[in-house]
Formats: sequence, structure tokens, C-alpha cells
Amino acid sequence: MFPDPNSITRVTSLGAGPIGGGWSAHFLARGYDVTEYLHDANETDAFMRVLTTAWRSLTDLGLAQGASLDRLRIVTDLQEALESAEFVQESGPERLEIKQALYRQMGDILPPSVVIGSSTSGLMMSDIQADCATPERTVIGHPFNPPYLLPLVEIVGGKKTAPEAVAWAGAFYKIAGKAPLMMKKEIPGFVATRLQEALWREALHMVANGEATPEDIDIALMNGPAPRMVSQGQCMAFHVACGAGGMATNLDQFGPALKLPWTRLDAPELTKDLRDRMVDGCNAIAGDRPFEEMAAQRDREIVGVLNALRQARST
Repeated sequence: MFPDPNSITRVTSLGAGPIGGGWSAHFLARGYDVTEYLHDANETDAFMRVLTTAWRSLTDLGLAQGASLDRLRIVTDLQEALESAEFVQESGPERLEIKQALYRQMGDILPPSVVIGSSTSGLMMSDIQADCATPERTVIGHPFNPPYLLPLVEIVGGKKTAPEAVAWAGAFYKIAGKAPLMMKKEIPGFVATRLQEALWREALHMVANGEATPEDIDIALMNGPAPRMVSQGQCMAFHVACGAGGMATNLDQFGPALKLPWTRLDAPELTKDLRDRMVDGCNAIAGDRPFEEMAAQRDREIVGVLNALRQARST
């Protein structure tokens, strides 16, 4: 039903924002021909800023043979964007009614052999595919931002998705240079976003209670768990932390501490005061640096980490 994922050469990317633009940059860097669909021509400048920022870092990481920005085509007509597409990465607005309408159109236009992956960070594919005439080829392909640098993509189907489409998507994303996480079941927020959300809620509570500032929180993460997590995830970090006894020692020794009232996983009330404290705190960290400068610095540092890991793992 679906083509050999190794044979894919043409990808269509929908969406002009950091995710849609980031996906286009990733596929271009991997040597694909990319058609970028913009809802409005006025989005072109914003899209190109994302692409230009991404391309510098992708060049530093190393481009695939034949990779070129000349292989990009930008269109504003959906029918034209989907012509000759062999895979579609959808990164439209995070509104269910918009995605449902888009999938209804794509379901009528695209051959059923073309898999559609959605970048949604929280919506369920079972809901997105509700009005699609060919839902069996629709999957979640949720990246982490920026998608042109961070390898993760979380993959899961909806109630009407064919298992073959999910498996195909996993194989294709791997060929395309991603690190696929094949989810066991469809759950809100997927895996990585839910873990990130737990951190985010704790951070908001600490700011709301005057226990820490946004700068304090970022210093703690950047100089504590974050560098370690580049090498080990949370589970293995705790397993190795307890020596030869591993996770068994960790749970037996520290298990009772799980009942201590350290965490506040319920979301805090997002009052105007909390909102303003978060905004003011982040603005203070950013200073007068524009978005492009901060994104470029972030990307340079991620590239450094990825290159260091690549070197360390090859020896």
C-alpha cells in the first residue's frame, strides 16, 4: 500500500512558523526536494527567517549529499503544494477545526499511498482525522523544537490509522535522520511534552510562590539536570546514581520520599501577577537581544552538543 520509505525524494511541508519552517530546513538538509505550503504569501518573510537561521546550524552539522536551498519551492495553493508529494508533514495552527478541515482537503487530494504526519503537540490524531476520507494513512509525527536539530519525533496513529502507516512513518523518519519514538498508545501530550509540562508546572508554582525567579530556574536546569540528560535520561540517571544496586536501591532507599510534598503537579492559577512575573523575568534574561539572535545562539550551542556526542560515541 505504501512505497518503500527509502524511495522518498519529495516532501511537502505545511506551515510557515518555527515548526513548519524547521521541518522544511531539516528535509532540505537531508537532500529532499521540499515544497513549502504557505497559507498566505505575506508569511514568506517569516518563513525565510526561520529557514535562514536553521541553515547556518545545519551547515555546521553537515549537509547530506545534494542538499541545497535550491531544492525548495514555495507555493500558496494547497492543490499545487500536494502535487507529486510523496510524504506530507503538516504543521498548521494548533486548532482542531483548522486541522480537521485541512485533513478533509488533503484526504480528497492526495493518493491514499501518501502518508501524512502531523506536528501537533497536543491534539489527538483520532480527532484530527475525523473528517478525512482516508484516515488510515494519517499519523502523529511530533517533533521537538527546533525540529531541524533535535532528533526526537514521537509517532502514533489514531483510531482509524492503519498499523502499516505507523510502521512506515517510523521507518521513513529514521531514514530522514530522526530518532523515532514509537508510542504504545494514543495519549494526550504524547511522552516528551508531558515530561516537559511537569517541569513547566513546577517552575510556574515556584515563581508564583516567590520561591525562585525564571532566571533561577533556568540556571538550575542548565547547570544541573540538563547536561546529564544529554547522556542519560531520567530513568538511567537515577539507575546509575545509586551505584551497583541500580534502580532497585534507588526505589528502596528513596521511595518513601515520593510522598513528601515537594511537587505541585496541578497547574497553578495563571493569574495576571504570575503571567507578568514570568514575562518580566524572561524579558530580563533576554535583554535587548532579538529573537533571531537568541535562536542562533541556542542553535550553535545545540550543534556543539550534538557534534560532541557524535565524536564521543564514535570512539
